[in-house]
Formats: sequence, C-alpha cells, structure tokens
Amino acid sequence: MRVTVRGYETDVQGHLNQAVYLNYAEHARWSLLQAAGVSQQRLAGAGVGPVALETTIRHHRELLAGDEVDVSCEFEWSGGRTFRIRQTDGTLAAEVSAVGGMMDLKERRLVAAPQEVFKELTTDLGLFGL
Repeated sequence: MRVTVRGYETDVQGHLNQAVYLNYAEHARWSLLQAAGVSQQRLAGAGVGPVALETTIRHHRELLAGDEVDVSCEFEWSGGRTFRIRQTDGTLAAEVSAVGGMMDLKERRLVAAPQEVFKELTTDLGLFGL
C-alpha cells in the first residue's frame, strides 16, 4: 500500500512522528484484509475480530513530508493461537513486527487456529501466506 507523508504528520524535527508509523502499518493491514475480501462486516458476522497483542517498531531512517513509501504486510503462522505480521516500507525507514490473534467476540478469547478463520473468510489465501 502506497502512503504519502503529509506535513501535519511530522514533528518539530520535520520527520514523520513515530506514532504515525503505527497508523500506516494498521492502515496497510486493513487494506490487505479488504483486498482479500475480509471486511469488518464479514468478521463481525463470523463472530470474530483481529486483535493486536504486541507491536514493535524499529526506525532506520527518517521520512519527511512528501516522501512516498510502500508499506508491506507478511503473515507468519506459528500453528498456535497467534500469528506475526512483519511490515516494512520500500525505503526501509522502519520495520514493524506485530503479534496478533483472532478473538471470538462472544467468548472474549483467542480462537485456537486463526489461520482457519482467514481461510474461511478470504477470497485470496496468498495474501495471508496460506
């Protein structure tokens, strides 16, 4: 997903505010879900929702207003209740690593095999590395 850094997203040093990197990562994840046919409505209809359990960001270089970057999403499946999403941008300004799970919205617990939920809901398994 291509993102252009907007001036109001920068801080006093003139580079992208650190919290905005996380917004870009989240936006890229939801864009991937939509591209794979997994809308918020489909998730809610199935009684599940993705949850973020841990997020780590490593900064490598600054991004300035007007810079354009392509944010990627790569899923890694452990076979357990959680999965990892690794995200970078085309210029390697930052790397985001997130641990997520799929919550059963009624039970308020993680489902045992989140990849199976994605398999049921998606129209493109390849986007999830499945």
